[in-house]
Parts: sequence; C-alpha cells; structure tokens
Amino acid sequence: MRKAERLFQLTNLIRAKQPITADEIAQELNVSVRTIYRYIDDLSVSGIPIYGTTGIGYQLDKDFELPPLNLSEKELESLLLGMKMVTAWSGNELSSATKSLTAKIQAVLPKGMIDDYSDVVFAPDFVHNKKQKDLWENIHHAIKTFNSIDIHYNSLDEVLSQRILYPLGLVYWGSKWTLAAWCTTRKDFRNFRVDRIVEINILVDKFTLTDKINLQEFLAATKK
Repeated sequence: MRKAERLFQLTNLIRAKQPITADEIAQELNVSVRTIYRYIDDLSVSGIPIYGTTGIGYQLDKDFELPPLNLSEKELESLLLGMKMVTAWSGNELSSATKSLTAKIQAVLPKGMIDDYSDVVFAPDFVHNKKQKDLWENIHHAIKTFNSIDIHYNSLDEVLSQRILYPLGLVYWGSKWTLAAWCTTRKDFRNFRVDRIVEINILVDKFTLTDKINLQEFLAATKK
C-alpha cells in the first residue's frame, strides 16, 4: 500500500474511532508504533488538524471534515451491491480490498447514509465455498503474473482431463465463474467452469500475449 493511502486510511481510522491510541492504531494498520508516530507527524505537516492527549489518544479537530462524497440513492445502491458481489464471489484479496473500500466510503459519506441502504440489496456467499474462493484467487494471480497453469478438470460429462493453459481472464455469467484460456493441448481457446476444476498448479513457465492469443480475441471468438 502506498504511503498516501496509508495516511488516508489513518485519517479515516482516527475520525471513526477517536480518541484512539498509537498502540491501537498500530494494531489496526499492522505497523509499528514508531511508524504511527511518523505518520502522525506527516499528517500534521500536511495541515490535518490532529492532536494527541497523553493517556487518551489522538483526535481530529471537531470542525474537521473530509470532503463529502455526493451520491444519489441509485448510485449508492448500485455501488453497495457491486461491492457485496465482489466480497462474496471473488477471491480473498479482492474481498479484503472491498471491505477496506467500504470503510473509506463510509468515512466520506454523510453520517448514517450507507446504513440506510446496506440491508436493501444482498449477494449471498453461501454458494461460493472456501475452495472456490481459493481457486479463483490462484487463477486471478496467474492471469496477473502471466504464469501458465496445470489443471485437472472434470467436465459436465464427468470426464476427467489434465490441461496446461494460458489463463487469459475470469468471466462471470450470473451464477458461475468461467476461466477464459488458451489450451496448449488443443491449440485453441477454451472455457472452463471454475467450480469444475479439481486441482490447479501454477507453473513457473510464463506465457506471452500475442495478436492471436489474448482475452479480446477470446471474447471475439465466443461471439462467432
């Protein structure tokens, strides 16, 4: 995480839980107390009205407010639904990032506004178990790092096969995630349901995107 993001996160944390001690902040942000002291100095130098009281902790000036985030009712509902879907149906890292994003949005919206809509829309996560989340996470990582993957796949006809793939993208079809990939065995694009992948191994071998092997070409091929 970049320093600017840390400082923004620190400001939000103090604003939400003030007064709060350096030890408590360090535990929340998973950094040392010395680092928190340095961040507090950086915030003070940048003009953030923050002050500390011995034995009590840090607080922001009572007149300090972060800039408001102006969202309409429909914009907020769509944002909340999108974040809940990412939290429930993606991998562990994006789920964690979405929770952090929710806290940031909570900090800049008018007090209580997000609570007015938080119980209106849902994205249940009981259909996506830990194994599927871990699979999603590994595939996503391989896509981002251009690593080939070796999978054991159980087709809808219950035929087990092993493939070495170039993972190109993850596509959500409303109920199932699929992996868009280049199959090195078939020398062609293939689609694999993530929930049908029995085992996955990320290989050290890297692949390179070309004019013919990329996600855009895959999507174009599926429209034919």
